[in-house]
Amino acid sequence: MHTVPDGLTFRDAVDADVDALVTLIESAYRGEPSRAGWTTEADILHGQRTDPEGVLAVIESPDSRLLTVERDGTVIACCQLEHRGTYAHFGMFAVSPGLQGAGLGKVIIAEAERLARATWGSTEMRMTVISAREELIAWYERRGYRRTGEMTPFPYGDERFGLPQRDGLQFELLVKPLA
Repeated sequence: MHTVPDGLTFRDAVDADVDALVTLIESAYRGEPSRAGWTTEADILHGQRTDPEGVLAVIESPDSRLLTVERDGTVIACCQLEHRGTYAHFGMFAVSPGLQGAGLGKVIIAEAERLARATWGSTEMRMTVISAREELIAWYERRGYRRTGEMTPFPYGDERFGLPQRDGLQFELLVKPLA
């Protein structure tokens, strides 16, 4: 467990966190509750963002950690870090919608980058973002990530990733060197 300014506590998720984390992730990206924040995907994807099995798989993976962020004992954010050789993959990033836009995301991603360097010696952070999410990509660019133009198709037809509301969705790879 690691505490940083703003009264945030960072710790690795445990099995008992699964339900709270699924609720958090869904609230940040899907349905009406997600519209309270700015990271919503409600206009481009319906259905689920994740499920208990997916969250548990991340928690139990030996090369992954699901960083859980608490304030006053309440889970308010999370992100996944996965060790992939010289780089770490960043994903499953969610901040409670009512707390978005207050600077928490900057603190959390900086801590994730620090942990990737300290834990695995990662020299680069990578992530994929739906390319249509221009505002979100711009936020990552302000944090030092760069667009690569490398695209992978959205898994249309696999409801575990949501129900697309339009054609042409794809993921773009973003990268950041970690000093």
